[in-house]
Amino acid sequence: MSTSPELLFHTTLTVIDYHKDSVGAKRSVYILGTHATVEAAKVFAARALHELRYEPGDFEEYATRSSSEEWKHGDGVLVYAKAPAGQVFLIGVDTTPNNESLPANPDGSVMLPKGVESLHYVVQTTIDYNKDRTGCVQETEIEGSYIHRADAFSAAQKCLDPADFAEYDTIGDMVGEWPFGEDVVVHAVTETGQNTTVAVTTVPGAHKRHDKK
Repeated sequence: MSTSPELLFHTTLTVIDYHKDSVGAKRSVYILGTHATVEAAKVFAARALHELRYEPGDFEEYATRSSSEEWKHGDGVLVYAKAPAGQVFLIGVDTTPNNESLPANPDGSVMLPKGVESLHYVVQTTIDYNKDRTGCVQETEIEGSYIHRADAFSAAQKCLDPADFAEYDTIGDMVGEWPFGEDVVVHAVTETGQNTTVAVTTVPGAHKRHDKK
């Protein structure tokens, strides 16, 4: 009988495009997979770029974290890769509650209902222009993972309290004129300059953007 773990472990890809913005403010976070154990997530993270059809030889720099070496690429980063064009790829693992009570397979993978190919993730990103006007101070959190897109969309709209923001817009308010990207559901700005977006994403969406052509 399958059990439902309390936590899920999500392998993330952060792309920082120094080619388009030399200070590193242009960055995006994608989810590449979800597992029921941290061990399974780390094994997947180690080969995540290979799953996107990249090889270590495609990069100017390529490093994987091990316990025996000093690591300079951040606590949550397991793989660091720098492309010749200037983009940096960071692979890490993020943890969230198992809000859908998804059962685990013996190999540490997550058992999805029949016919469901991917979870839908609610991802919140905050850029603090008050701390750094270049936009380099960014924080991204996975707020939850859902079987159905409608549930993820509903959760995304409830992540933020409009009363906390000087500006608060949802994709439904600006149909056909939404400038924040097709995945973003909510965009909000505080009086102190914090910009927050809430997006709904999928693993196939990440592959569509970042599979090696």
